Amino acid sequence: MSASIDCAYYKSPVGDLIIGVYNDAVCMIDWKYRKMRSQIDQRICSFFKSEYIFQGHPLHDVVTHELEAYFQKQVTTFSFPLNLAGTSFQCEIWKLLQQIPYGKTLSYLQLAKLYGNELAIRAVASANGANAISIVIPCHRIIGSKGELTGYAGGIQAKKKLLQLEGNNLQAELF
Repeated sequence: MSASIDCAYYKSPVGDLIIGVYNDAVCMIDWKYRKMRSQIDQRICSFFKSEYIFQGHPLHDVVTHELEAYFQKQVTTFSFPLNLAGTSFQCEIWKLLQQIPYGKTLSYLQLAKLYGNELAIRAVASANGANAISIVIPCHRIIGSKGELTGYAGGIQAKKKLLQLEGNNLQAELF
């Protein structure tokens, strides 16, 4: 097992990201300037009992290549392995997020229903917000129940651009 979380920066068309690899799987593709940066970093380091080291890893090139293909509308899914750093509940929600098709959106309530408990909507929203593998685990595809764009770690403009990139024009009318 790796003694460190190997990190690299990636400047995407919608914002700066940090890519983290632990034990030869991606554990983070997260917004460099998100509001909860320190809490997310602490959670990931604690989960893996490790620390970030900004050094190269072969998977960084794979992730960068696939993200660039995504931004050029050449791919809609990703092939690299993931290493989720969260509670079993969070991981369940993140796996449900991965089932939302490219170009589609769900509301927080729909996601809670997909989980099987619409009363868990706040917990589902919290797990959605704790996602540290942005784009690949598409938390940007979760919108408000009236179709409005709601909080997003990368910022509302990044969320809007990602949805538009994926061909979802629902939000275009809101701005």
